[in-house]
Amino acid sequence: MLVSVYGSAVFGVDAQKITIEVNIDQGIGYHLVGLPDNAVRESNFRIAAALKNTGYKLPGKKITLNMAPADLRKEGSAYDLPLTIGILTASGQIQAPEIDKYVMMGELALDGGIRPIKGALPIAIQALKDGFKGIILPKENEQEAAIEKGIDVFGMDCITDVVALMEGKETFSPTRVDTRKAFEQQLKYPEHDFSDVKGQETIKRCMEIAAAGGHNIILIGPPGAGKTMLAKRLPSILPPMTLQEALETTKIHSVMGKIKSKGLIGIRPFRSPHHTISDVALVGGGQYPQPGEISMAHNGVLFLDELPEFKRTVLEVMRQPLENREVTISRAKFTVTYPASFMLVASMNPSPSGYFNEGNGMSSVTPFEMQRYLSKISGPLLDRIDLHVEVAPVPFEKLSDTRPSESSAAIRDRVKTAREIQTRRFINSKAVHYNAQMSSRQIRKYCPLEPDSFQLLKSAMERLSLSARAYDRILKVSRTLADLAGRENITSDHIAEAIQYRSLDREGWLG
Repeated sequence: MLVSVYGSAVFGVDAQKITIEVNIDQGIGYHLVGLPDNAVRESNFRIAAALKNTGYKLPGKKITLNMAPADLRKEGSAYDLPLTIGILTASGQIQAPEIDKYVMMGELALDGGIRPIKGALPIAIQALKDGFKGIILPKENEQEAAIEKGIDVFGMDCITDVVALMEGKETFSPTRVDTRKAFEQQLKYPEHDFSDVKGQETIKRCMEIAAAGGHNIILIGPPGAGKTMLAKRLPSILPPMTLQEALETTKIHSVMGKIKSKGLIGIRPFRSPHHTISDVALVGGGQYPQPGEISMAHNGVLFLDELPEFKRTVLEVMRQPLENREVTISRAKFTVTYPASFMLVASMNPSPSGYFNEGNGMSSVTPFEMQRYLSKISGPLLDRIDLHVEVAPVPFEKLSDTRPSESSAAIRDRVKTAREIQTRRFINSKAVHYNAQMSSRQIRKYCPLEPDSFQLLKSAMERLSLSARAYDRILKVSRTLADLAGRENITSDHIAEAIQYRSLDREGWLG
């Protein structure tokens, strides 16, 4: 008897329908074809044990299972459930008249239980597009998949529950999730707050500018100056995620199987990989491509502490994603694209010793050694970072000041106001939502300069030998400064302040 059952394969952050054809005929054997990986091939052992322990059996006949499209590699243990239901139906052990109306995925335990899988949300989205009535998934994945409205989601604990649903012997209620309510419940801000930071008013100002315009920022300063402390508090002043951003973020984390809470992710991601990370782990890839840290930070913050300690090859692969806000991974037979719209926050010491060469005995390295240390970061990468900021140690008077500092909530209110201005500005653009994303054409349109501002920028470009990309960065930051001030036009004051935030472009910045 020939039966077709449907599963799904996740590639990138999207899913694709997989048709599993099960044929049982005279003879003996178990043949699984359609480019399965080792985890899929091993399914026959799990299926045999699970069937025996739930009162069924693996037929002693010739079983042929074809996973189509046959030229698409299938990976993982999540195909156990559709393979099992297909075998039971084809062998006549169960009657499943509506088997072709469901997509089902799940890993089997030897006792017949169903274990959670990765990518439940993309699978639900694609199943709805393909016109299926519902999807059958492990119980742990039901809340995640039910985010997608318009399709019935059944979370099951074991094979016998799935059989009861297929045969109509029991009535199961599909899982429903109020997406808007779930989103509002998940909306929250990190516990880290800028009110904990003493002093560093200039750096707080830079963080506010970065948050308001979505700009990348690098902090340069000695150990103990507060670089990491400041970076960890940046998410607390970012505007709350929109529902669309939450869905995009949840989709990526679903593919990685990293959704710890039920339903939507409502807090902006903050990723801080160690400097020993590989380029594949950072941008994504591998034999079976998976999203990297930059995609896990989508709609959030990627913090790279001690930037020069990262391998140069690792840093260089970030250049294209920083520009295009997505990363494309190509293999011989397929290409996947992962979203990577994140804010980069980097920190570094000014020298191998960790200190500026200021003649105070703190640094024993020469200016040449300091320059060589800096050269570990390429010019093209630095060009893609809008704000270069020096972080000086906090004086004792500031540390001992008991007066409360400005809270993240107060700063966030100003950031939200600036972002609202940008939302209205780019209302007709689907790809651009804030100033840091502006194209060259949009810069010319939204960043016109008055004669004195133009002359000031021209002088800075010539004196500092800035690149064309640095020129664009200064204009974008100036636009954000004007938005924070509630000004329609960019003034020379905004240009001057933006130029100050290009420390690594200035000669003699090391002192």
